[in-house]
Parts: sequence; C-alpha cells; structure tokens
Amino acid sequence: MSRNDNIFGGDFLSAASYHNFTRGQAPVILTVQTDNLVAYQVDTSDVSKYATNPSVTPAAPFRNFTPATPIGDIVSVNGEVTKGLYASRVASILASPTPDPTQGGAIADSTHGSIRQHIFEVLKTDGTAIGTIIALGMNAGAAPGSPSGVTGDWALVGGTGAFLGVRGQMGNGGNPVAPRSASVVEDPGNRRANGGGKSAWVLTLFPMFRPQIVVTPEGPAVTHSKGFALVSASRPASPGELLSLFMTGLGPTQPGVDPGKPFPASPAQLVNSPVGVRVNGEQAEVLEAVGIPGAIDGYRVDFRIPPDTAKGVATVQVSAAWIPGIPVSFPVY
Repeated sequence: MSRNDNIFGGDFLSAASYHNFTRGQAPVILTVQTDNLVAYQVDTSDVSKYATNPSVTPAAPFRNFTPATPIGDIVSVNGEVTKGLYASRVASILASPTPDPTQGGAIADSTHGSIRQHIFEVLKTDGTAIGTIIALGMNAGAAPGSPSGVTGDWALVGGTGAFLGVRGQMGNGGNPVAPRSASVVEDPGNRRANGGGKSAWVLTLFPMFRPQIVVTPEGPAVTHSKGFALVSASRPASPGELLSLFMTGLGPTQPGVDPGKPFPASPAQLVNSPVGVRVNGEQAEVLEAVGIPGAIDGYRVDFRIPPDTAKGVATVQVSAAWIPGIPVSFPVY
C-alpha cells in the first residue's frame, strides 16, 4: 500500500464521498489588473504601414465602425502579482437614443460604444500558462447583478486550463490611467516603452469545477503528513505541524496527463495553478500540490499550519487559480 493510499483503503475515490458541483454556490470574483493598455485603431487602408512607426502615433479622427485591437499586460489577479496577455477586438457602434452625427452614431434604445471581445491569458510570474478566459458583449451601462462600480455588459463564455468551461459576466472596474488610443501604424513592439493605460476588469464567474477537500466516512481528509493518519479529536494537529490534504478539483498538472487519464507514478504531476491554503483565514505555507498516482482528479496538498494558529477547532480552505473551495474543520491542540 502506497503512502498516498493508506487512508483510503487502497482506492482514493471509492473510500471517500465528495462533491464538486457549482450549482447554488456563490460566484467567484476575480479582479484582473492590466497595464500598458493601448488600443490600436485601424485608421488607414494601407496595410504596408501597419506596425511600422516605433514612436507614439496618435490615431486619426475617429468615426463609427472603426475597428480596433487593444493590447495590454495582465499584472495581477485579486492583488496577487502575476503575468499575462490581455487582448481585445473592438467593433464600434456608438449606439445611443441621441446619436452624435459628427461621428456617425447609431440610433438605439440604449447607449453602448462598441461590441467587444476580451481575452485574458493568465500566466504565472515564471511565464507558465494558467488558463484563458473569454468574454463577449457591449461596453457602457452595466449588467443587472454586477458588483457596484462596474460598467459594461460582457458574458463570460468559456475558458481553458484552470478556467475550463467558466461562465458568468464581466465589467470594467475602473481605469486609473485611461487606455491610450494609437494608430494601427504604431509598432506594438514598443508598447511598453511608449506606455499606455491601466484598467481593472471585474469577472463574476461560475467555474465548472472547484478545489474541494475529500470527505471520508471518518471525516475530512486532513491528515498528519507522517503516516497520513486522519486528524481527529483523538489525534489532533498541532500549531506549526506539516499536514496533508487529499483533494479534487485542482485542475491541470505539469508535465500533464491526457484528460480522463490517471496520474502516473513518474514523473510527479505538479498542480499547474497557484494553490493557496488558508487556516482560520490566515495564509499557510504550501510545500507541494501534486496529482496522486493512479487517481483521476485526485490530489495531495502538503501545507504547514501557521505557528500562531489558536488551539481548538480550525477551518482550512484551499484555492486553485484564485477559485476557492468549501472550508472544512479540524481540531488543533
């Protein structure tokens, strides 16, 4: 019996009951900060001039139906420093009950400047891809149910990687520095040097899967790392102790396995997404998060209880790619 199997009687899933459904659960709010945001407007029909001028190149006077391609850098998610590419496609419509004839505005019952597609490709700071989220809709206004201060009406229509199958809605949470408009003639290779705007995007998403600590017939699969005995009233955890959690829903791994295939014994399958563990709301040190050999959607997370954790009943909650699971309780004495 391997050290990963001993609390489950040799079979990770058959000895444990668990759920990973999102129906009825609260949505996850992700605030994605972007920097160096520049909207390149197609203001010439001479394709030979595209992306040729290394200097800041203002766009020509704007008219309705002018297409644009905004590009920016993802710099943080929920305040955590990260990397990534933000890219968008904009089709202007300038819709309004009182359209501006000087720009060729469109008559409509509501006010929207454009139809827009957003793509957020989120990376770790080392450049490892975490996943991509895609949104479609119109700017201005706000979708019913949006967080306060958010404008825009975009539907989250899916994602990849850690965000596979997400649904929800999205809006703009503010532009501390307005995005810069540039001619399509400007070379985007100098975007960071030439500078751009800063924007916050607020995503209200319902993920297809969430990280969740397995619940066995004897209780949550919170174990002592040495021997993997379940933490219980008769064998409580201690502040500062190294514990292991047995999980589902942590998503893709590295080097990776094909969908629906069990994790191999070698090489070790490290969870691809950022994994966080909180004990009583305090961030704990995560030592390792790996797929369990032979399991499909079965993982082990090793973490250290914060040394200042109060004795008594503690809660532990795991997140992956900023998506939190349901907390469980365990004794600390």
